Amino acid sequence: MLTHRTSEIQNRLHKFIFGSLDQLMDERSAMDAEAAVLDLFHRTARSVPAYRAFLAARKLVPERVESFDTFRRLPLVDKSNYMHVHALAERCRDGRLVECDRVAVSSGSTGKPTLWPRSILDELDIALRFEQIFRDSFRVHERSTLAVVCFALGNWVGGLYTTSCAWHLAAKGYPLMVATPGNKKEEIFRVIRELAPCFEQTVLLGYPPFIKDVVDAGLADGIEWGRYSVKMVFAGEVFSEEWRSLVGRRIGSNAPCYDSASLYGTADAGVLGNETPVSIAIRRFLADCPKAARELFGESRLPTLVQYDPISRFFEVHEETLVVSGDNGVPLIRYHIADKGGIVGYREMRDFLNDWNAGPLADYGLDETTPCRSLPFVYVFGRADFTVSFYGANIYPENVTVGLEQPEIMAWATGKFVLEIIESADGDKYLGVTAELLPGATADDGKCRTLAESVKAQLLRLNSEFANYIPVEKQLPKVTLRPFEDPEYFPAGVKHRYTRR
Repeated sequence: MLTHRTSEIQNRLHKFIFGSLDQLMDERSAMDAEAAVLDLFHRTARSVPAYRAFLAARKLVPERVESFDTFRRLPLVDKSNYMHVHALAERCRDGRLVECDRVAVSSGSTGKPTLWPRSILDELDIALRFEQIFRDSFRVHERSTLAVVCFALGNWVGGLYTTSCAWHLAAKGYPLMVATPGNKKEEIFRVIRELAPCFEQTVLLGYPPFIKDVVDAGLADGIEWGRYSVKMVFAGEVFSEEWRSLVGRRIGSNAPCYDSASLYGTADAGVLGNETPVSIAIRRFLADCPKAARELFGESRLPTLVQYDPISRFFEVHEETLVVSGDNGVPLIRYHIADKGGIVGYREMRDFLNDWNAGPLADYGLDETTPCRSLPFVYVFGRADFTVSFYGANIYPENVTVGLEQPEIMAWATGKFVLEIIESADGDKYLGVTAELLPGATADDGKCRTLAESVKAQLLRLNSEFANYIPVEKQLPKVTLRPFEDPEYFPAGVKHRYTRR
């Protein structure tokens, strides 16, 4: 039965499949992002019962929101004042859950898991983020490619969302095969051995620590990653540039800006932005110049830095946290994600780099003969409650991880750790770092001392509070090494937490 929705899906599919990435992105760059988000507000106020009720309860009349300045004064929406107040169907267009055809579940890390319905229309918008990575970075239009989805499958957003977007790219005509072993290493290795030799390149998609586990375990199992021209797509965690380089070396990569990319995404809003070759090159410069990073980001830790399409996801900043508006199965208007971060315009970023005499980004792996898309940047830190405080200094896991991700340490450590403040029997406090050993590696005093000195050196380099607040005699952390998949600190099969209180 042909319906209006069916016709809209057909039109959008036709535009996505037959429109080139350049054409689609150029159309968006020519649009007025503020006018587009204002239009989204009015469409949502008309068609979504829950949002109409949300406005009415605050005595707000949608018709009076006539300018972007007025839009910016609208109240923020979040899970507690909106998602948990209104029924699921009421949050969908026309109050009809059947307008959506698939559902994802948030992780529930901040409370009860939340259902997020969406439709193929929402996925086509997000598929452009994958197309940017696969075409601009990995040149998939020129090379037959095996995409191996290593995210967990099921209702959780990562696996099936990624698979579906990759299928859309294959339908568009890219020479792409999608395999879905999920997060089962033995299945991943079987796919690699049987299928990867048939393709010019292989893309691994998954959470950063798990992809590293796959690479390391594959090497131990005799897989020669360098034979398969491996690329990697990450999501879900901030990682250091040292980590990117180290994992890159293990797969035989020598092009860090083009052989991997990270997505910034949530179950709530889909993919919000993606790393690009230029954003990676800028981040690598900032990793080398902590003072510039502190000036730009306002903190002594390096966030994820991506570019975003403001027509797809419109960002604002509220008290140093991110607010996003975007169309979805559940349309979001000024939705408070609460991720700590900020936005930087494209020209503003270029001016900042000039002020810091960053020099040619070719020095950091960018091919500057290839045009880059002049999209704005958004940066996001890990959640603020993952820090620990020691002598008044905020110690971030992102700082500590650089200490672990040195080549001489990664020969025997996985990179996972737990950061905590431990009190001794006589009441003294010290900074504790419990690190996970690689399978078969053993602990000894020399390894503990090497790791402690490396973490201290990186904290002094990257964290000005650590250097200035903490007495010199307290700056060396106490390191404990635990076996691989230690059940108390590093249990298998669950999302790792890098801090403990």
